Amino acid sequence: MVTIQETELKERVFLAVKRAKELGRPVLFCEVHKIDMINPISFFNCGKNRFLGERFFWKDPSDENVLVGLGISKQIQSDQVTDRFFHVEKEWKNFLTDSLIFNPYKEMGIGPVMFGGFSFDPSKEKTNLWSKFADSLFHLPKYMLSIMKGQTFLTTNIVCTPNDDDSLFNKIMEERNEIFTSLHNRNDSKRANLVETLEILPENWVKTVEEVVKDLKAGPLKKVVLARELRLLFDDIIETDAVLSHLFKQQHDSFIFAFESNGDCFIGASPERLVKKRGENVFSTCLAGSIPRGETEREDKILGEQLLNDQKNLIEHGFVVEMIKEALEESCQEVILPAKPQLMKIRDIQHLYTPVIGKCHQDTSLLLLVERLHPTPALGGLPKIGAVEKIRQVEDLDRGFYAAPLGWVDYNGDGEFAVSIRSGLIQGKEASLFAGCGVVADSDAESEYLETGLKFRPMLRAIGGE
Repeated sequence: MVTIQETELKERVFLAVKRAKELGRPVLFCEVHKIDMINPISFFNCGKNRFLGERFFWKDPSDENVLVGLGISKQIQSDQVTDRFFHVEKEWKNFLTDSLIFNPYKEMGIGPVMFGGFSFDPSKEKTNLWSKFADSLFHLPKYMLSIMKGQTFLTTNIVCTPNDDDSLFNKIMEERNEIFTSLHNRNDSKRANLVETLEILPENWVKTVEEVVKDLKAGPLKKVVLARELRLLFDDIIETDAVLSHLFKQQHDSFIFAFESNGDCFIGASPERLVKKRGENVFSTCLAGSIPRGETEREDKILGEQLLNDQKNLIEHGFVVEMIKEALEESCQEVILPAKPQLMKIRDIQHLYTPVIGKCHQDTSLLLLVERLHPTPALGGLPKIGAVEKIRQVEDLDRGFYAAPLGWVDYNGDGEFAVSIRSGLIQGKEASLFAGCGVVADSDAESEYLETGLKFRPMLRAIGGE
């Protein structure tokens, strides 16, 4: 399955250790090998014993880019409020300086790739809910499976220090062999049973919506997105592997992700891309306005037509389109988008959807684009700063990574970020699920409450709560 010359690897590791000794500091050693196809879920599962709490999973809706990481070679984290996107990018570039990268392939998403994300609002008061995640958190995996347009690659990332010796090579070989041996082992996950479902302060949430509607009618804000939490208690440890497998089957047309940190796991299936960069090409998605799927094909079509002609949803969608267009125009020579939205249909919900394509300047940073786009009016509101401040004041929920940018950047600056909605945080025998909706001047609090209930459904089904 994987043909790797031990002599060649040993020589490369020796070179990296030698460079670390000469420079007097750690140096990244990275090598990429093209391999036979491996099931990405199986690769994630096989890291359970050695790398539990240090794994990530990413799949885009088209299956064009799949990334699975095991172990942590380098962690970039920060709780600073200002310039956090710049700080992460600067540390990533500095870390890559003097690294030894053996990668003969041109595909994006192979070689050194950092995976992670940012919290929704670093100025929001912290709670224990997200204590395992810094406001900015990225991992460079030790071993990464990349499936790019049907081709499969294994990337090995090892940080060599001046104190390392020949034993480092033996450790790498041992870990890699264990990974590929355990691919053939059967992992039977125990099914945890739901014991209790707790809606967190639902009456408060409805009252908050009503108060925000009054503010919107009287003040300068046009829209505020409010989110709430559902806490699930089970009789046993929730198996992340099983939840991920369910999402993979049930929500395959979404961005499917899992990101472990210190024992907790943030996991979900989001329909919404924030931004993708491949060379000079930039892609984004305007997604706002939703309605349920129909029980029959005819009912589904009627509901879709209703959404396409609903003025409240069209106005809300227009806010998102205009903001994303303006944000991309700051960094792009050209921005192309259709005049009218179309429908994006996923298992439980259909959305108004407008794709956006841009041609960016040569030195455009992916993380700079993320900073300019986050949060879109679909996740924060409009105007951006005022809406986020209102959320900070009135929302009981500590959003953490919910509704925030999550994704990856490779060593060439290419990568992709999704908006991490339709998601949950798994913590041992408990899990929190999150859902939100856009509140505008003519919103009805009970209708918005029901809409969030609909948006809980994909994660509830995957985790075994429905």
